[in-house]
Amino acid sequence: MTPSARPQSLRSPQPSRRVLLTTGSSDAHTWNLVHLQLLLEEHGHSVLNLGPCVPEQLLVDTVGMTDPDLVVFSSVNGHGHQDGLRAARALRADERTRSVPMVIGGLLGISPEGASTRAAELLDAGYDEVYADGTPPTALLRRLAGLDGACRGRAAA
Repeated sequence: MTPSARPQSLRSPQPSRRVLLTTGSSDAHTWNLVHLQLLLEEHGHSVLNLGPCVPEQLLVDTVGMTDPDLVVFSSVNGHGHQDGLRAARALRADERTRSVPMVIGGLLGISPEGASTRAAELLDAGYDEVYADGTPPTALLRRLAGLDGACRGRAAA
């Protein structure tokens, strides 16, 4: 392979961030979490993936212990709105976790009707950004690149 034909690095020129990746207590899917973890790691970020069916208290405790730069809530079961509201309210109610940036995306409802209302409710509950189903994952990379300041503290993974 000639030097010009070598694949370019997937690592982002932006600072590496610590991301806590989660889904809701009712969502047993893992492929979305694995896909996002691989994407984020390929771009140089450290990822702690909590896996499927994450209870709100486990999420709060883990965020409190790891202090990630960003919490990413991904859902594909169509109940992300309800699960996401519970997670956001729990995180924002705890003194240790209330200021941690968080975003949510995926299949947040079972039909397209009401999507804007669901997004507004999620933003009101404390999410910094809501990604509609079908949003390219590069939007998440842009969000990470736009985070202010240095990493928040302890390593997430």
